[in-house]
Amino acid sequence: MNVRRTTPRRLAIGALFLGALISCGCEPADHPDATAPEKRLTQVGERPYFLIDDMAPSPLKDELAACAGGPFSPTDFSIGHRGAPLQFPEHTRESYIAAARQGAGRIECDVTFTRDRELVCRHAQCDLHTTTNILAIPELAAKCREPFRPADPADGTPAAARCCASDLTTAEFKRLCGKMDAFDPTATTVEAYMGGTPPWRTELYAGCGTLLTHAESVELIEELGAGFIPELKAPEVEMPFEGDYGRHDYARQLVADYRNAGIPPERVWLQSFDYDDVLFWLEHAAEYGGQVIYLDGRYADGLDPSDPATWTPTFEAIAGDGVRIIAPPTWVLVTLDDRQRIVPSAYARAAREAGLEIVTWTLERSGALEGNAGGWYYQSIADAIDRSGDTMELMDVLAREVEVSGIFSDWPATVTYYASCTGRR
Repeated sequence: MNVRRTTPRRLAIGALFLGALISCGCEPADHPDATAPEKRLTQVGERPYFLIDDMAPSPLKDELAACAGGPFSPTDFSIGHRGAPLQFPEHTRESYIAAARQGAGRIECDVTFTRDRELVCRHAQCDLHTTTNILAIPELAAKCREPFRPADPADGTPAAARCCASDLTTAEFKRLCGKMDAFDPTATTVEAYMGGTPPWRTELYAGCGTLLTHAESVELIEELGAGFIPELKAPEVEMPFEGDYGRHDYARQLVADYRNAGIPPERVWLQSFDYDDVLFWLEHAAEYGGQVIYLDGRYADGLDPSDPATWTPTFEAIAGDGVRIIAPPTWVLVTLDDRQRIVPSAYARAAREAGLEIVTWTLERSGALEGNAGGWYYQSIADAIDRSGDTMELMDVLAREVEVSGIFSDWPATVTYYASCTGRR
């Protein structure tokens, strides 16, 4: 039998962490005021310690291990990507609260709209069939634009469905339960189709996630004391919707929810992959324009992080339009040098030289890094990735060398631990 030894360092970390929990004096989770900022203790849990323990020996590992006793604090550097969806159903009340407890200084609501044109938090307009229990509610499933179709093993046709927020009224949307974003393409029943959660996630906290309108998310995130980083999602219906609800109406409505709630512009970071949305906000929501984020999805159109000829428009042109913050995926910002060390890419260096602030996405979305070289988010540095602890190595290069100002994560505690340890408050 193989027995893993408990090292003195592991015992020391465990003792420090246990002591911090015992002495925290925190309120019970079901206390009526438990979500208020003054009632919350930032809790990083076990995962950062696991990742640090899994790192190869290095000065960085020693530095991070020395911070085991905290203190850990909320930080804008740590951004809750859809909340904390590594273990909680994304874009639910429960996921947002978990992100705040883990120290996320900014929490994301991806925004789309219902049939009666109320803004709601969903990663895509047409994802209800994989992120909610809509298919298990017959009268609502009947409203899906593509009803459930079972897999056909005879010809290999996969199971499918397509259900959109714009198929439902807001009242109908609010009847749904959030679940882990997953489906089983081999399913022949609705119940089986609604499964498929990857084994490195969990169903433990996915009983019935509470779905939110955008306005409700604003109220909750304000109560949690975090910042707002909403993304305007691309419509998956013909616009203008029903002939008179255009893209600019949609973009304007997003800003109106913050104005109506009295949220100061400096606490809001609007985001879009559509550059026209970014320019619209800069012109028509000027007070929020200083923190508008251009989500750079040009990698899908041939952008090569090593080839400036593929960066159209240029960083100088983007900055010239008044954009201050750009947000590409992590792999665009890093590469390997001739010694197989992770270093900033040419893209990252050029963006900084143009005066752009950089945030990036998404840490902790790849599962275990062993055996798959990290997957999509690590593709530019795959040859250097062979263990889950390499998550910390990538984050350190993004923070110290690329100098990003924030990292989206599916488990904000990992980023919070690093940021608190290295002084990025």
